[in-house]
Amino acid sequence: MKDYQAKNIRNLSVVGHGSEGKTTLVEAMLFTAGAIDRQGRVEDGSTTTDYEPEEISRHISISAAIAPLEWKDTKINLIDVPGYFDFAGEQVGPMAVSEAALIVVGAVSGLSVGAEKAWDMCNKVHRSRMIVMNQMDRENANFKKALQTLIDKYGSHIAPIHVPIYEKGKYIGNVNVLENKAYIFEGAKRKEAPVPDYVTDEVAKAREELMESAASADDELMEKFFDEGELNDDEMMLGLRKGISDGSVVPVVCCSGTTRVGIPLLLDTVIDLMPSPAGAVLTGVNPKTGDAVERVCANDQPFSARVFKTMADPFVGKLSLIKVTSGVLSSSTMLYNVNAEKTEKPGNIYFLRGKKQTAATSVCAGDLCALAKLQSVATGNTLCDASNPVQFDELEFPAPCISKAVYAKKAGEEDKIFSGLNRLMEEDPTIKLEKNVETTESVLSGLGEMHIEVIAKKLSGKFGAECVLQDPKIPYRESIRKPIDVQGRHKKQSGGHGQFGDVKVKFRPNDDPNDTEFHFIDSVVGGTVPRNFIPAVEKGLRDNIKHGVLAGFPVVGLTAELYDGSYHPVDSSEMAFKTAARLAFKQLTGAMPILLEPIYHVEVDVPDQYMGDVIGDMNKRRGRIMGMDKVGDLQRVTAEAPLSEMFKYATDLRSMTQARGSFTMTFERYEEVPAADAKKIIEAYKREDEADD
Repeated sequence: MKDYQAKNIRNLSVVGHGSEGKTTLVEAMLFTAGAIDRQGRVEDGSTTTDYEPEEISRHISISAAIAPLEWKDTKINLIDVPGYFDFAGEQVGPMAVSEAALIVVGAVSGLSVGAEKAWDMCNKVHRSRMIVMNQMDRENANFKKALQTLIDKYGSHIAPIHVPIYEKGKYIGNVNVLENKAYIFEGAKRKEAPVPDYVTDEVAKAREELMESAASADDELMEKFFDEGELNDDEMMLGLRKGISDGSVVPVVCCSGTTRVGIPLLLDTVIDLMPSPAGAVLTGVNPKTGDAVERVCANDQPFSARVFKTMADPFVGKLSLIKVTSGVLSSSTMLYNVNAEKTEKPGNIYFLRGKKQTAATSVCAGDLCALAKLQSVATGNTLCDASNPVQFDELEFPAPCISKAVYAKKAGEEDKIFSGLNRLMEEDPTIKLEKNVETTESVLSGLGEMHIEVIAKKLSGKFGAECVLQDPKIPYRESIRKPIDVQGRHKKQSGGHGQFGDVKVKFRPNDDPNDTEFHFIDSVVGGTVPRNFIPAVEKGLRDNIKHGVLAGFPVVGLTAELYDGSYHPVDSSEMAFKTAARLAFKQLTGAMPILLEPIYHVEVDVPDQYMGDVIGDMNKRRGRIMGMDKVGDLQRVTAEAPLSEMFKYATDLRSMTQARGSFTMTFERYEEVPAADAKKIIEAYKREDEADD
């Protein structure tokens, strides 16, 4: 592949809902352009961009993959992005380095949630977009109906530039409204044909609307349109490019990825209307001074690049996927990683097409490539010329919302498991692995149940480490309801010195119910417990509050007052008094001990129509609704709910709201568990202890 200058490059993220044919569409574009010898099928596991074992077995995309092609002296870098919401993190990097997105919509289903989310993402990162109405060959495909779902949602933004042509119910071609020409397709071959009579009115209406869209994007064109009532083809093209660039115009094209009808026209339209990276300005900061710095996408600028994805492979090593945002990258370019403050040599430079790597000697501004074995580099890092440093914004990935405890399937493989997971975390920033000190579990968090399952499969397939996933243990607490006065007396005689310690302790709940600390009060008078043994009593109590009397959970909100006791001048020791303290603590069973559970503050953002379902579901989870507020187009439900009821909430909320809802959770406080639930929990933990013994 020859070197392409920025003006002849198009970087496009192919996004949308799962199963709308994005991977098939990319495959069709590659085959049509001659980039691959045969068109693979998702069902056969033979596509270019779905090459990982899990993608092949599940027939879905899991990781974003680059697929460049050449068409009419232009390089088009397609990035096939997964559509399933469990892999939403894969969209972040590609959208950050693409100038535009192809939002794929099914001609049968019309506007879908995934397409809406992709549109919102384009708004968030200020990207141009084109809607590709795919699967036009399907039995129930209906272009007009699917188009109307887009117009109903996005109104005047929508500008169809293709009108489909059918013959005997079969999709055979398109009318290009811009040219007012019809094309009939046989695979990649197309021939011009007269515009069919039955679509003449539809084409005329679409051309008029297209002209209005072009005029509305530019004041001068708008003036001319009002004066003369029309624009010529060049003026329409100028207005459309401007409107597409600022997001006010979103063109709609149609095609079939399976039969390739319309694909050449789609490629032409991408080149004609979608923005190139040339001249794009990216703003960052100088890490040394904190001043704002701009980088223009041009070869004569200082070198800079963004790492938008990392690929971890146990054999090949780490591959860092980057976009050269300015300057030229070559094997002699020294890479200064601003985030890690380290300099590295680029080593091997590759252009990727799926898993296929093609060695490159240099990469111009605006292009995408991969660099091998950069040790200090992580996703989101900025690489630049050390003498002209710049740091771009970090990428914002969605926060994990579902967690599983992870155990090694085979004893002794723990290190292998965690080594593999650390490598996979380099690849996927939406994974989080934390050690819960209290429960001693390692907790793996992700964006959904399928996401975590796929991580476990990757762990096994890539690193040969099998793990077991379970619901994490809840970090319960214990406390007491009423004061109690107890005595702990430890007396043991054996040959030689015996052991003797005797303490009298008053236990009571803390005066402030929000005070969860343990307080020790020394009220001993008259030396009934010698001064040198009192710290041993406190230590004995502090050691024992880690394991409460109900189910072995830490005790909180407790005050212990040592007020009396006795000792033996020979047999008393620190150890004896620690033991006496433990015996006193065990008598908390008489202080009405209670079980406490973690309560979380939950904020759920949902469209209006799902409010009733969300509130009803939260009540079933023992949640308390604290308030409702309008946030943009959504309603925010604020609630408090016990952690034990929230493990599957990400999956359930997605199901309830057709994936339109989202939520965040933060720890709030501990509260008493209802008696019936507490009894079950205590019994379960006692059974577990007995099984361990």
